[in-house]
Amino acid sequence: MEPENAVSALGALAHPGRLEVFRLLVQAGTEGMAAGDIARATGSLANTLSTNLGILAAAGLVASRREGRSIIYTAGYDRMRELLAFLMEDCCAGKPEICAPLADVASRACAAEGRTC
Repeated sequence: MEPENAVSALGALAHPGRLEVFRLLVQAGTEGMAAGDIARATGSLANTLSTNLGILAAAGLVASRREGRSIIYTAGYDRMRELLAFLMEDCCAGKPEICAPLADVASRACAAEGRTC
């Protein structure tokens, strides 16, 4: 990932409302959520949610698809992985114990869903 893309993604997440929406969509999985469901879950006004989704989409952190009359939003898992890898690629200075807790978090999250990561 280029540093400019990392800054864009981090900037998009550097807002409480956008961070809440992104985390909600990550939890929703690949099925995603309709805009109305996101608004109800977060207590967002339609215009505020639309702006936040647009900023997240511009950073590649959210994707959308049309299903009938609804627009379904999903987390941009590829961009999320790229960002996490970018942040960790030079991590630890050769000391894996520094980053080991992060691997544990990922393993627990996968285990809670019955998956192996």
